[in-house]
Amino acid sequence: MFFPLKDENPTKTFPYMTVFLIAVNCIVHFVKVAMGRYGYYLVSGYGVIPFEIINGIDIDPKVPLGPYVTLLTSLFLHGSFWHLLGNMWFLWIFGNNIEDIEGHFRFLLFYLLGGVAASMLQIVVSSSSTVPVIGASGAVSAVLGAYVLKFPRARIKTLLFIFLFITVINVPAVAFIGIWFFIQLISSVGRAGSNVAWFAHIGGFVFGIAAVKLFEKKREKNRVRRYKVY
Repeated sequence: MFFPLKDENPTKTFPYMTVFLIAVNCIVHFVKVAMGRYGYYLVSGYGVIPFEIINGIDIDPKVPLGPYVTLLTSLFLHGSFWHLLGNMWFLWIFGNNIEDIEGHFRFLLFYLLGGVAASMLQIVVSSSSTVPVIGASGAVSAVLGAYVLKFPRARIKTLLFIFLFITVINVPAVAFIGIWFFIQLISSVGRAGSNVAWFAHIGGFVFGIAAVKLFEKKREKNRVRRYKVY
């Protein structure tokens, strides 16, 4: 097993939107926990349900704006504290660099669209499911896809543990994220009905690789000023 501790990849700007997204996810989760057993209604109402999206209907409990709004609201709901912590930790480590190259608002749009794209692949492979799909994993996977394309050589300080053997190693992002993606692929085989949305991880990752260049900030070209000599 392995877990990222930090990346050695400095940024030029403060990741305001990354912090904002983490804060919103945490607030929503704690509201859900505070609701106690009624938190189930939050999940069943605002989690994305494949059957609803495919058929364009809203199963009880109904929500304002219909089932399609859940493609966004589901990205801010988590099943447990550990589910939340894992997603937000990955977002914190890898999101700041992607926000740095895209800009704050482009990054927000990229993150949300990545989450929607991730959900759509999960919906396609489990179209008859009435189980709510929740979590930021798909959007975070899009961030990982963007990161491996833009910063393949960035060093990731990684906690590695195999049974009783525990150590910290530095690995390039292409190796760390490559292994992570391979695990998602292997885990998805024959697991369309799994309680983990493996296909959402895959869909988000592919979106991140495919779309990151579309969201990058335009680089200012050096303008050469010409002068007339009198």
